Amino acid sequence: MAAEGMVLRLGTRGSPLALAQAHEARGRLCAAHGWPEHRVEIVVIKTTGDAIQDRALSEAGGKGLFTKELDLALMAGDIEIAVHSAKDLPTHLPDAVALSGFLPREDVRDAFIARDGGTIADLPRGAVVGSASLRRQAQIRRLRPDLDVRLLRGNVQTRLRKVDAGEYHATILAMAGLKRLGLTERVTEQLALHDFLPAVGQGAIAITARTGDAATADALAPILDRATGLALAAERAFLLVLDGSCRTPIAGHATVRDGHILFRGQVLAADGSESVETVTDGPDAAAETVGRAAGRDLLARAPAHLLAAFRGAH
Repeated sequence: MAAEGMVLRLGTRGSPLALAQAHEARGRLCAAHGWPEHRVEIVVIKTTGDAIQDRALSEAGGKGLFTKELDLALMAGDIEIAVHSAKDLPTHLPDAVALSGFLPREDVRDAFIARDGGTIADLPRGAVVGSASLRRQAQIRRLRPDLDVRLLRGNVQTRLRKVDAGEYHATILAMAGLKRLGLTERVTEQLALHDFLPAVGQGAIAITARTGDAATADALAPILDRATGLALAAERAFLLVLDGSCRTPIAGHATVRDGHILFRGQVLAADGSESVETVTDGPDAAAETVGRAAGRDLLARAPAHLLAAFRGAH
């Protein structure tokens, strides 16, 4: 792959956000190696998750619906790398697929977008808020139990159109995706992390490749971000302890600074009526240990009925 003139094939989903992330990865690769753009070919692969729009992914099979076809393309040799939103990656990958690392992380916050402007606090009682995320649904209900929270699937543009059309008063989306799409002018409130702790991996672009493909690993090395990798190692270890999937209202976020990692995690009841949080820290070299400790702490402290609610979802 690294030989002069060879083309690296980059697999991606076909949504506007996925394509923006793929182009960012291609741009970074070409800049790092001095390659012309045609050295990295973007290959669009339709996933099962993209095809399902009529129900929550939790009812259709979970996170792997956005990655399975890309994994198969890697294993078949049809592409050399796949680019994903890190929060879509399952905690377990096929043995033949390696998590190479992550690009530098974008803004991790959630963004509130109201049809008539304003904040969550400004919404009238009974206002309809749409979200595809069980985490966001639970966090909205915790903050405003008087709102009517409903499922809203589709890509970013589809969700914004449905708000504009009056089907929903508002929605919540990731700031990172809106920034990558140049849509930050739509944001009416940037949501604070203490109210809306993000999903594990939110804001990060993950790259996978074939296990043992040393040439591709060497090509990727200059564009992978160490701090993001350490933060995601803690967050994914936390999720693994909880056996979390998109069927579970779980949040987790790690920050890395000056050799230190700080992690905050949260599990919620689906109706937002209860939540349990944990904060752990340690040296960044022990990122996975910090994440696992946070997961074990929540398992030890969460009420039995709450644990049953999210364990039973698998």
